[in-house]
Amino acid sequence: MADPAVDFAVLDQSVATLRESADSWTTTPVAERITLLENMLPRVVTSAADMAAACARAKGYGPDSPWATEDWIGAPWALAQNVSATLHVLRRIAEGKGPVDTGAVQDSAGRTFVDVFPATRWDRLLLNGFTARVWIRPGTDAQQVRDRAAGEYRGRPGRPAVALVLGAGNVASITALDILHKLYAEGQVVVAKMNPVNAYLRPYFERIFADFTDRGWVRFVEGGPAEGSYLASHPDVDAIHVTGSNSTHDAILWGTDEHAEQRRRDDTPLVAKPFTSELGGISPCIVAPGAWSEADFRFQAEHIVTSKMNNSGHNCIATQILVLPRSWDGTERLLDQIRKVLRELPPRSDYYPGAEQRLEAVRKAHPQAETHGEAGSRILVPDITDHDDLMITDEVFGSALGVVRLPDPSPAEFLRNAVEFANDTLPGTLGATLVVHPTTERKHRAAVEAAITDLRYGTLGVNCWSGMGFLLGYTPWGAYPGHTPQDIGSGVGFVHNAFMLEDVEKTVLRAPFAPAPRGLFTGSPSLSPRPPHFVTNRTGLTTIERLTHFTAAPGATKLPALFASALRG
Repeated sequence: MADPAVDFAVLDQSVATLRESADSWTTTPVAERITLLENMLPRVVTSAADMAAACARAKGYGPDSPWATEDWIGAPWALAQNVSATLHVLRRIAEGKGPVDTGAVQDSAGRTFVDVFPATRWDRLLLNGFTARVWIRPGTDAQQVRDRAAGEYRGRPGRPAVALVLGAGNVASITALDILHKLYAEGQVVVAKMNPVNAYLRPYFERIFADFTDRGWVRFVEGGPAEGSYLASHPDVDAIHVTGSNSTHDAILWGTDEHAEQRRRDDTPLVAKPFTSELGGISPCIVAPGAWSEADFRFQAEHIVTSKMNNSGHNCIATQILVLPRSWDGTERLLDQIRKVLRELPPRSDYYPGAEQRLEAVRKAHPQAETHGEAGSRILVPDITDHDDLMITDEVFGSALGVVRLPDPSPAEFLRNAVEFANDTLPGTLGATLVVHPTTERKHRAAVEAAITDLRYGTLGVNCWSGMGFLLGYTPWGAYPGHTPQDIGSGVGFVHNAFMLEDVEKTVLRAPFAPAPRGLFTGSPSLSPRPPHFVTNRTGLTTIERLTHFTAAPGATKLPALFASALRG
């Protein structure tokens, strides 16, 4: 029976407009597509402060709160960065160049890799020491990678199509970035259903995408599961992309009635159209033993807490399990620093629907768990031994961090144990983080390289929270390949991916182990100070505001103020 609360006429009209306009987007030349993005960037800038403030208010703090840094990062800066990345690649194509520089694609030891970051001179300056390499699936050589990249612009455009983007409710830019990907990488026009949690963003997105909505290439609608289900099964919707939970994916594909499991077994889905997804999981942070200084313990504690507390842990890529060496003398020292950072952070609430119930389940399962912060909502479970523990089996999506200690007779054996645990015990394959001191990596290079090779995650950050891969635009974002509709895990397909690479297996990010200038003494020299996204950064808000303006319109005259703020962080 139809839901009387659903305005089907509005949904039908939105899809009809897109269907009528799909041909015109397909035939829009690259030069015009570039102009559309160039015109979008000033709108991002003029909307930035209001959009970030709206995000802050929705989460329960003011726009001048230190926490508001994440709202600038996750909304205007992420959007400006991804638009700029797409522009970089399209301009190369317009100039008659390949989308990716020939020298960036390399064959080594039977595998093909693509160095995607840094991509510009500004990248090398602003994120000095940060790199990203895309690993291509085995069996694809360098020439095939070059030939297949950006097929939408190199003789293999897609047919006119209407895509449904089901927006996520946590990070503000997710919906906008998924729209960009569908438009520019896949050549599809988009109906985007806002998530009820952050539907307040719709006016900002409509302003930013005004050129696309005016020409019938993008439509925004609102609603809940009923609207999403109706659009997913709409005969004029050709493809679906969802960011959310695997239960959302399964409800669309198999239904929620008594026949759902039979449909799954029989492989008779309710919708039979291309369906990509990014669905989260339980993300580990693996810390290799090494000879760390006291400053190293503090810096990496800030790094780990950031990967947990950004957005109150309401991230599909938030660190949920910290994997530590059982007998390393640094394990307790690191945990002590993590406790200090958790206590020092200003208060905030776990705002996402259902968070309190999920956190209460953690408290009930671990009555002796530590609580930190003014309201005691930051939960640390410092020694999980049961692999059936809910911290290991269920995504908490809130501010709870669990610790698993594994045998470490040697760094190499610890890494093997950690990789096996992450791959075979933890659900999900979206992202993982590996923290390893440069001296440890030099002494145990083969073991570290084996860990990087063997970890089955769509994004692996080495001394870098894997969540950075979501932001950069050049880096494909999605689960490690291999999930199926019946067992969807962290999802299927990659988005962002400005170079429009095919046959992607995963992305490996690298960052300096220590900030400048201390990195000189740890073997990870760079010009990068404490990253502005760290929850402990004292000037992060100012730095990201300035970085957003710079990213949208780079210029040397903006650098002194940007650097002055970054260096004080």
